[in-house]
Amino acid sequence: MKPDILLVEPMMQFIEDQLDAAYTVHRLYDPAQKETLEAALPNIRAVATGGGTGLSNEWIEKLPSLGVIAINGVGTDKVDLKFTRSRNIDVTTTPGVLTDDVADMGIALMLGVLRHVAKGDAFVRAGKWGKEGFPLGHSPKGKRLGILGLGQIGKAFGRRAEAFGMDVHFWNRSPVKDTTWKSCASPVALAQDSDVLCVIVAANAQTKDIVNGEVLKALGPKGILINIARGSVVDENALLAALNDGTIGAAGLDVYLDEPRIREDFFTAPNTVLMPHQGSATVETRVAMGELVLANIAAHFAGEKPPTTVN
Repeated sequence: MKPDILLVEPMMQFIEDQLDAAYTVHRLYDPAQKETLEAALPNIRAVATGGGTGLSNEWIEKLPSLGVIAINGVGTDKVDLKFTRSRNIDVTTTPGVLTDDVADMGIALMLGVLRHVAKGDAFVRAGKWGKEGFPLGHSPKGKRLGILGLGQIGKAFGRRAEAFGMDVHFWNRSPVKDTTWKSCASPVALAQDSDVLCVIVAANAQTKDIVNGEVLKALGPKGILINIARGSVVDENALLAALNDGTIGAAGLDVYLDEPRIREDFFTAPNTVLMPHQGSATVETRVAMGELVLANIAAHFAGEKPPTTVN
């Protein structure tokens, strides 16, 4: 008899097929499985979920046999790591494999803002080319890039930015020794020394709203904010106000506080490029992430420590 696992949100069909082959998969997102899921709760030993969805303590308490929560992503802000450890539950992520694609998304948003890519697309489609003028963009070359959170993704973003001729510096909550980039004393100091501020800091209680009104004011009326971290690390009230009153120049956003139900104010905010949380959303990366999820769950059922346990 195959072990029972819970799948909180859909994954690539290629990965789901492998889960179905090895386990009895109960899909939380499928209303048709509600009754069978309720009966299976005592037997579920593994959960696969997304970084933006996680698993609440309320759900964890419904699963007395749970031994591993395999997150398909690197964010752990939607899982209580202390609570899970108190119940001897391993929490795993998929580090490394999504670094390059998330960094690429940050670069794409930055270039999209600097070169008016979204505006240009709408301009051409509206038949305005040759009838109206179009604003000049800005080159990244020579611009000062501030990276808020210099982990793996931050370093990958910085290396890419250097290739465009940008001057890279950063702020990180703990010292970073393996870099020659300038370290700034605070997020405000970083923003003051930046033309483009890219937010890649991990989301947790300490970093909630770390990009606040003071940071945005320091970034200034020509400054650009890029967020590829989590919506919770930016004060959205302050950001929307800063965009609308010209406190900052522009923003490129892949993440939001209450996604996918984002505030409609973003739809009319000036000088913004908006993406629907697509940082790791390439076929290649999602396959690699899914394979890590499979490996972590398989390790648990083999009686081994899952390889990318974070708690």
